[in-house]
Amino acid sequence: MPLLYDLAKLTVGRALRLGWRPRVEGLEHLPRHGGAILAGNHLSVADELFLAAVTPRHVAFWAKAEYFSGRGPRGWLSRQVVNGMGAIRVERAGGRAVLAAFDAAIPVLRAGGLVAVYPEGTRSPDGRLHRGRTGVVRLARDAGVPIIPVGVLGTAEVLPIDARLPRRHPVTLRFGPPVPVVGRIHEPRDVRVLTDEVMTAIQALTGQEYVPRYAPKRETRAA
Repeated sequence: MPLLYDLAKLTVGRALRLGWRPRVEGLEHLPRHGGAILAGNHLSVADELFLAAVTPRHVAFWAKAEYFSGRGPRGWLSRQVVNGMGAIRVERAGGRAVLAAFDAAIPVLRAGGLVAVYPEGTRSPDGRLHRGRTGVVRLARDAGVPIIPVGVLGTAEVLPIDARLPRRHPVTLRFGPPVPVVGRIHEPRDVRVLTDEVMTAIQALTGQEYVPRYAPKRETRAA
């Protein structure tokens, strides 16, 4: 576990566990060793904080490219933080840039690490669970690892979109049985079938209403 990440768990993670006392279920489904993708619903930026706080192993999260290339003292500090936390660089331009970010996650997974992915691609705009994007299954296939569905509840109330300070509200995190991917993709349509299977598993953990269409990006919702 990276030193800075370990330090963050001892400070921020401990504060979250003591202050909110999140309820954790199904942690036995998390492998003690070996690579796996944690695929969860996405309600708030607090999702990552609580997931890291309750997961005993290091979890690699995505961080936008600007954090890796900033200039000046602030840029230097952000580089130290994201590198020290073991974050994976992702370009926000989309297309090939996004694929490059997934390529960067493959060595982490093959080396036995955990990588968190939100198949919806963005935070839910209405609290419902939206159609999953197939990248999570393609990543699992290419890295040769299983997908662990994760359901998070209560984080939208703890830290709503655009809120400055967290609020007190019960938080629950549920880990489901692994969804195997290796050996189950024989034709292109299997990728979509497996993605829908992952989303069904997440929905079973959260009880959210499912929406069979992609969630709009925040820029689109604001337009």
